[in-house]
Amino acid sequence: MTGGGLVRGSVILVGGDPGIGKSTLLIQTAAALASAGHRSIYISGEEAIAQVRLRAERLGLSAAPVELAAETAVEDIVATLAAGKPPRLVVVDSIQTMWTDAIESAPGTVSQVRGAAQVLIRYAKRSGAAVILVGHVTKDGQIAGPRVVEHMVDAVLSFEGDGPHQFRILRAIKNRFGPTEEIGVFEMTGSGLSEVANPSELFISQRDLGTPGTAVFAGIEGTRPLLVEMQALVAPTSLGTPRRAVVGWDPNRLSMVLAVLEAHCGVRFSGHDVYLNVAGGLRIHEPAADLAAAAALVSSLTKSPLPADAVYFGEISLSGAVRPVGQTPARLKEAQKLGFARAVLPEAARTETAEPALPLSTVAALDGLVAEIAAAGEASRGVARLRRHDG
Repeated sequence: MTGGGLVRGSVILVGGDPGIGKSTLLIQTAAALASAGHRSIYISGEEAIAQVRLRAERLGLSAAPVELAAETAVEDIVATLAAGKPPRLVVVDSIQTMWTDAIESAPGTVSQVRGAAQVLIRYAKRSGAAVILVGHVTKDGQIAGPRVVEHMVDAVLSFEGDGPHQFRILRAIKNRFGPTEEIGVFEMTGSGLSEVANPSELFISQRDLGTPGTAVFAGIEGTRPLLVEMQALVAPTSLGTPRRAVVGWDPNRLSMVLAVLEAHCGVRFSGHDVYLNVAGGLRIHEPAADLAAAAALVSSLTKSPLPADAVYFGEISLSGAVRPVGQTPARLKEAQKLGFARAVLPEAARTETAEPALPLSTVAALDGLVAEIAAAGEASRGVARLRRHDG
């Protein structure tokens, strides 16, 4: 996530919802570095030392030589850190609880958060210690406090996840030492957070084969190819205004895909409710998911299951054309590794790979894909009627 390791003198801001696992992740990080012989310090402004130690015991990390402190005055923190051997890692949980006596306002205010962050950043640059700041988030998911703090630090990591799911995603929003939009996938277990080595296999391991309305999207998150299942449900509605609900994808993108399907492909959704979900609690940001979403929507509307061994990716333009996206070879290689036998992708993407990892089915315009799905559905229904007749 940080580009291969913690850079000396770097400052990282980690944000996430309350209870998502920020403190657990950082306690495990500090314990791992301390066990490797590096001086690691965990400073809590919200919990007492006994509470932090109790969490470490639950995680099985009580033997790790992590130094603990419970303090909120940044001048006292910096003075104490400067008195001994320079640490390699300092975790401050959280920046909203810190205050500096140079500013006359309550802790948590904009000026106090900015001032405390400046003191800690100056210490990091001067001492060479890597400093991780924990930040609370607002209701809309933004890190609370002044946005200037995000510009002051070297990296901003967002810790995401849904309560019902045991998976957590660490996403790089800003990173001076590595790629942005890089993700790390973790699973919350009884002994803390554990790394998920192959998140693609995780996100598609429990998909329903042969069910209409499901398509596997071959995406890229940062530098990592990732396969996820997109699920669509198109059902007749009795409402005057049909519902449009989406989880894990941009609602505006869904509206655009529906409009293109109606305008250029003759597919009518005006009398149907439309639901779209990205399985596993992942949130997709890249427009390459357009083709997979369109395939899932048409599959659900026509009750035509998509091939279980196919992956989809491509961007849909307002004219109905399917445009190529980047890193096609990496997407195809990941799909081949997980046993997929075919890829449906834009026509122009064929030239990006001289020796494709698996057979390609190219699409120049969206109406071609719609016709193919509809024809497959008619053929399967014809076979079903013939079997009933023979019976």
